[in-house]
Amino acid sequence: MRYPPTCTSLSTSLSSTATHPVGDVLLGTSIQRSSAARAPRPAAVILDLFGTLVAAPSIVERRAAAVQLAAILRVSPAVAESELADSWQARHNGQLASTAEVAAHLVTRFDASAACVNELEMLLARLAHVRLQADSTLLQTLEQLRRGGAKLAILSDASPDIAEAWSRSDLAPHFEAVVFSCRAGATKPDSQLFQAVLREVGVAPRQALYCGDGGGDELAGAERAGMRAVRVKRRGGPSSLVFGETAWSGRAIPDVEALPSLLDDWGKR
Repeated sequence: MRYPPTCTSLSTSLSSTATHPVGDVLLGTSIQRSSAARAPRPAAVILDLFGTLVAAPSIVERRAAAVQLAAILRVSPAVAESELADSWQARHNGQLASTAEVAAHLVTRFDASAACVNELEMLLARLAHVRLQADSTLLQTLEQLRRGGAKLAILSDASPDIAEAWSRSDLAPHFEAVVFSCRAGATKPDSQLFQAVLREVGVAPRQALYCGDGGGDELAGAERAGMRAVRVKRRGGPSSLVFGETAWSGRAIPDVEALPSLLDDWGKR
C-alpha cells in the first residue's frame, strides 16, 4: 500500500503478531491447524503491489520526491509534500485520471507556469519507473508460481503515473490481470476492487488467495469478498508509510518468496 491522504492514520510498524510457519494459522495466542490447509489449492494468487512486491515508500523517499516537485513548482518542499498528502485520494480514486492531469492539477494548485506541466509529467513518470523496480528473487518467485499453474493478478491502490508505467516494468509480464484503484474508481478496501480483480482473473472467490502487507484493511476486505488471505511482512521495512492497517490474526508468511512453499504444502497437513 502507498502513503495515505492525510498523516492522521499513519502506521509505521506491523502489529505485534509474529509470523509463523506457512502451514499454520495463528488464532488468538495459540497455533492451530488451518482449515484452509485441507481446502483445494488456490487457482489464483492476487497480490498487493506496494509493501508486498516492491518496497512501500519510506518517509525519506517521499520527502526526496517532494523536493524535486518543489523545485519545479517553485514552492517549499514542505508545501509540496503536504499537497502530495492532500491529493492522495484524488490521485488514487480516478478523479485525476492521468499523469498529465496530476501535473496540471499541481500547476493550478500553486499558480505555477503552464510550462511546468511537461516537466512535472516527466518527473512523475521517472519516479514511477523507480518505484516499480523489483528484486530479482521476487521475479524468480513469480515465474515459479506461474510454472506451478497459479494465475497471478495485481490489486493495488495506485496513482495514474504508476498505472501508465506498469506495462514497461519487469513485473508486468508475470501477471494475467491488473486492477489499479485509479482505473477502477475506488480505493481499498472497497468491495468493487476485489470483485473486479476476480472477474479479470476469471476465478471464483474461494479459488483465490489474496496476499498483501495489510495496509488499507485489504486482508479483511479480501475475506469479506470470499477469498482466503495471507499477510506478508511489509517490504521496505516497518518504517515504510502505510495507512488503514488493522490487526490480523490469520495466516502470515515472511515474504512473497515463501508463497511457492505455502502452495506446495496446501492440503497436505
